Order: sequence, then C-alpha cells, then structure tokens
Amino acid sequence: MRMGHDFAPARAAAVHCAELTTCGPRPEESAALMAAWRRDLARLLADDLSGLLSGDRLDVQITEPERLSGADALRRIGPLAANSLIRCGASAETALLSFDFATAIALTDRSFGGDGRASGHVPEALPRSAALLVEEAACVIAGAITSASFGDMPPPAGAPTRGEVIVRSESAARLKPFALDAQTLFFVIEIANRQGCIWRAALAVSAERMARLLPGGGRRLRPRGARGAASPLAAPFADVPLALHVVLAEFDLSLARLQSLAPGDTIPLAMGRQVPLLAGETLVGHGAVGTAEDRMAIRLTRIPQSASSEGLAS
Repeated sequence: MRMGHDFAPARAAAVHCAELTTCGPRPEESAALMAAWRRDLARLLADDLSGLLSGDRLDVQITEPERLSGADALRRIGPLAANSLIRCGASAETALLSFDFATAIALTDRSFGGDGRASGHVPEALPRSAALLVEEAACVIAGAITSASFGDMPPPAGAPTRGEVIVRSESAARLKPFALDAQTLFFVIEIANRQGCIWRAALAVSAERMARLLPGGGRRLRPRGARGAASPLAAPFADVPLALHVVLAEFDLSLARLQSLAPGDTIPLAMGRQVPLLAGETLVGHGAVGTAEDRMAIRLTRIPQSASSEGLAS
C-alpha cells in the first residue's frame, strides 16, 4: 500500500497588507497628538527665534491645520514668496515654509535693531540680507520641528541631527514639496513680540509626512491583538524609587589646576537658560532654574518624546 501523497493547495494563501494587520491612533488620539505637537513647537520657537530678533521675548502660536490639496496650498502661498524646503530630523521628513516678502523684510529690520514693522513698500526681489535671515529662521524652525517631533531620539546615519534647509526659491511650486493632488496640512505660525509686532509664516506638510512627524504617530503601529508594553504607572514598576539629579553647570579644568585646588578657591560657573534633569545617564527633561516656597526648583519646559504639562520639580 502506498502511503505517500503529494498535496497541492486548493488556493493561494491569503497575504494581508499592513493597513489591515496594524492599527494606528484613533481620531481622538491623533487630535491630542496634534494639539500637543503644536504646543511644544510654539514653546520651542518662542525660545529659539528670540536670538534672531534682538533677544525679544516672543509669544508664538501655531494655528490648527487646514486640510488642503497640494495645489490649493501652493495657491494660498502665492506665486512669489520667500520659500524654503526644509528637512526635519530623524526620519528626514520635508515640509514647505514660506514668508511673504513684507514679513521677511520686517523680520530683517527687527534683527538689526529696528522696530520690525512692515512698511507699505514691497520690493520685487528679496534683498540679500532678508534672504539670509529667512534661511536662518527656516533652519531654526526645522530644528524646532525636529525637537517637537523626535525629542532626543538619535537620527539614522546621514540624517541631519536638528534640521536643515534643502533649497530656497521665490516660487513654491518650483520646490515641488508635495504632489498637487496630495492631502496637505496647512499651518500658520504667528510670532509676536511684546512691542505689538506680529509676523506670520506658512508651514505646509503632506498629511502622510505629518503622520510620521507627530510624536508616536508614525511609530505606534503594531499588529492587531499584539500585547502592549507594560505600563510604567502600573505595579510593580510605579513604586520603584528613582534618583534624579539636575546638572546646573559643566566646565573643563586642567589636571594641574585640579591638583592645586584648595579650600577658599573660587570657580566661576556659567549656568544655561535650560538645565537637564537626569535619571542616571538618561535624560528625563529640561527645565529653567528658579525657586518655589523658598527652595531651589526647576520648572520643566520640555520632556523628550512625550507631551506633558509644565510643573515644578524640586
């Protein structure tokens, strides 16, 4: 009796696409991620752009995005503007950043100590000084987007560590930042100083790239039914004590100077505006040094890769 058989499948085995076998954030989760990203970006820009604008204290707002086609986004920007195609951090996502000429000139005036108010005259071509200022501002904004999206996550080999301007053009269409029929998110960045000046820039990102820029948005996909990671707020992890420390200043000292130190010597310290909060060698967050109830304290200003409300940590 012959016991061996050759079996053939009745039909091809099903192969499911990633969209069916993985799940991303729900709409309400995406909305919360977007709101947190906008808040973080606005807070970073208020600090980072200050150095370009004569040290002004700035208030920055990022508007809720409009969903437009790529063609409509380009029409909104117009045929002539100071446009930069920027690349942001770890996943090298690209976005279009635009200033109209009047705003670019007003920002340049403020950077040189002027009042920064837009005049009625708008030139046909952007002066060299304004073009350089716009490029520097675009680099700052690209770096802030990188920090808001990826925190301190190391970039892959060859990717920019902060953000960069790939190319500039007075024609946004020439930069080809996204397909004309692509769904695009259109933000307005509003920058205001305490003297009443308001400057605006347009930020346009394809919806596909924006999903990857949101903290956790492009990295939360997991197989359906897969077991999630244990929560650090659940037992037995929640009660584990962690020793935290704040680094107020770091400095270099020669070996000869170190050997000659004696009681009463004075070592000057230069403390930065933002100081790191560490758990061992792991960065937990950044904060500004101050006092609370007659005790030294730091006010947390940024927590890497997570959205968190501001508070005091002693």
